[in-house]
Amino acid sequence: MTSRFEGKVAFITGAARGQGRAEAIRLASEGADIIAVDICGEFDSTHYDGATPADLAETVAAVEGLDRRIVASQTDIRDFDALDTALRDGVAQLGRLDVVIANAGICSAAMSWETTPEQWKETLDVNLTGTFFTAKAAVPILLEQGTGGSIVFTSSVAGLRGLPFLGAYAASKHGIVGLCRTMANELGQYNIRVNTVHPHGVETGMQPAEMMTLIGEHGATLGPIFMGSLPDPVSQPEDIAAAVAWLASDEARHVTGIQLPVDLGTLTR
Repeated sequence: MTSRFEGKVAFITGAARGQGRAEAIRLASEGADIIAVDICGEFDSTHYDGATPADLAETVAAVEGLDRRIVASQTDIRDFDALDTALRDGVAQLGRLDVVIANAGICSAAMSWETTPEQWKETLDVNLTGTFFTAKAAVPILLEQGTGGSIVFTSSVAGLRGLPFLGAYAASKHGIVGLCRTMANELGQYNIRVNTVHPHGVETGMQPAEMMTLIGEHGATLGPIFMGSLPDPVSQPEDIAAAVAWLASDEARHVTGIQLPVDLGTLTR
């Protein structure tokens, strides 16, 4: 593996498992030290198991096994003061900040008009406000350093297409695209790049059971929207991590404000 991130530090949210863990391992394997946060808890609106402290410890062990440093904490990205403190503590220990990966997110499913107010609020608070808070905490540090940087927001195919049963999720992921585009314009003058990555189905454990029920009920009319054009039925976290690593690297130094699908070809249909 090349050392595209030698001497650099990456901040990753939702790092206890899934895409966040895969991103931490991928960047560490290429030389980065890691600041990792995850709530390691359950959410009221989701019906799959949340990450645990043991999951975060596994991420720590994997990064340290690559002979890289990692500063990890249980932090809720909806709590700006806690998130800001966790990031600044990590920078104080590791010396700098170069890459920001706002990956943490949740997903639940319902017909849009049947989404509860609580479900809507929790989804937007975690996915959109949490992404904004991540950037808000990181950008002043990058500006103070004056050495540029890369910010990657995890959106979704649902951030580019009106996927059924995911009204709150799609709204949050579309919002991330708008935030990315604005910040890419604002921060370009400081050589800070901002991009989004758009996975489709990824084998992470974030699989709302109610989603499968709804697809079954409306398969004849709405099921084809979820079809990809490649033969693999689902992506692996490492597939997304590879794309994020490229976006975060100097190989993509002239790439900002883009929406990069890693979607098995669903958006071509």
